Amino acid sequence: MGKGVGVEIQRGIKHRLYPTPEQVQVLDGQAHAARALWNLLHEWWTMASENRRVSLKDADAVIKQARKDIDFLSALPAQAAQQVLKQYHRSWVNRWEGRAETPRFKSRIRAKMGVDVPQGRDLNITALSRRWSTLKIPKVGTVRFRAHRTIPGTVTGARLVREANGWHIVLRTHWDQPDPVPHPGPTVGIDRGIAVALALSDGTHHTHARWERLKETERLRRLERKAARQRRARKPGERTSNRLTATYDKIASLRARFARRRSHWQHQTTRAIADAYSLIGLEDLNVAGMTRSARGTVDKPGRNVAQKAGLNRSIQGEAWHQLHAQLVYKTTERGGRVVVVPAPHTSQRCHRCGFSDVRNRKSQASFVCQNPICGWVGNADTNAAHNIDHAARQAALREPAQGRGVAGRGGRQRPAKRQPKRKGDPHGKP
Repeated sequence: MGKGVGVEIQRGIKHRLYPTPEQVQVLDGQAHAARALWNLLHEWWTMASENRRVSLKDADAVIKQARKDIDFLSALPAQAAQQVLKQYHRSWVNRWEGRAETPRFKSRIRAKMGVDVPQGRDLNITALSRRWSTLKIPKVGTVRFRAHRTIPGTVTGARLVREANGWHIVLRTHWDQPDPVPHPGPTVGIDRGIAVALALSDGTHHTHARWERLKETERLRRLERKAARQRRARKPGERTSNRLTATYDKIASLRARFARRRSHWQHQTTRAIADAYSLIGLEDLNVAGMTRSARGTVDKPGRNVAQKAGLNRSIQGEAWHQLHAQLVYKTTERGGRVVVVPAPHTSQRCHRCGFSDVRNRKSQASFVCQNPICGWVGNADTNAAHNIDHAARQAALREPAQGRGVAGRGGRQRPAKRQPKRKGDPHGKP
């Protein structure tokens, strides 16, 4: 990187909103209108594209006419409606370029409720005290939010998102900063696991307690059994009752609490690691393949299905991809690098002599090298972290690029949207 060139940082800062009951109703109406507009646009686009090529101009005219003809769609601000069109078109572009599947209808139950505020200047953010601030939402009014941290840079827009514990706003911010000074710290390899969340090659382990407390686990099981009884009492084709909906909301609230605890731990841990190390090695894990069901088919049923399902839940509960993405952008901003290396044989190969054998893993936590010349004995997770560290340093020598995450196979990191962009380059390329 050239001296003084600088990078453009883009970040989403999330805050919890505290609207009045009347404002909550307006926000809910806008979110349902945005979902309905997406579905109407999808139906029109699918039918129109059978006979001719659809243009954004035609789609824009259809959206404007729909907001005039359908009363409840007018609850959505015009700019938010335009953003629905942009997102829908972007989903088709991702489909055409092979990055995503074909756009689908958004279910009223499963779709996450959200509304865009494209213009940051319309928010009019005002600080009330050290902990509280207000902002103005179109057609909603002034809403208080918890200012848990200083908002960096310039706010360019926002997205309103409803979660189990209420409405939140994600502020889209950006700012310019000089190229980071190369990190002076040591290198490290990280082995991600279940019993030990993160095992580092320097011998340290980062662990955490269960995301759910014992009483919370019991309460969650009671609510799930209650929901099952209520579902059995519902007749086929009958609408979901208010009581069943309330039970679903309580279950979602508990699960969201667990997810917030996990996110909090991950942010604290990844920040400490990014502050301490200059080069971080991670395995290129195929999480989707690792968590694939073992149920099998009717002709070839799977074995140990219940045990595999429990392992899948444990892996998904660690949110390894989210942790990976956090390490990438935090390490990059501090002048370090994240290198992804191939995963095969990292847990079976001795880091001292390089001898690889499945018998080296005596147990889940114990490693005993079967090479008679070596015979190293130690923690299996630490040994794997050593192998990852060595592979990451070798990959870094093949592709020296300060300040960016690189892949051990020569490609760029998958979570590229987290990477800082070069000033003046919309694609973030050096």
